Amino acid sequence: MNNPRKMILVINQIHPEDEDRLDVEYWMRKSPSERLAEAYRLLRNYYMSLNGSYPDKFERVITQRKL
Repeated sequence: MNNPRKMILVINQIHPEDEDRLDVEYWMRKSPSERLAEAYRLLRNYYMSLNGSYPDKFERVITQRKL
């Protein structure tokens, strides 16, 4: 008889004033290529949910700024 695997529910409470700071710290630990890949993933999800297709071409505009 197979025993089903059990998962433990983990909850972390974060105060709203700490949320933005933690988001920025998380993304600053990622490389620029990882951040750009996530931006493209979110863009693809947006277009797919909007009209069910993804455009063949986009104009690529990248602006770099210091935080």
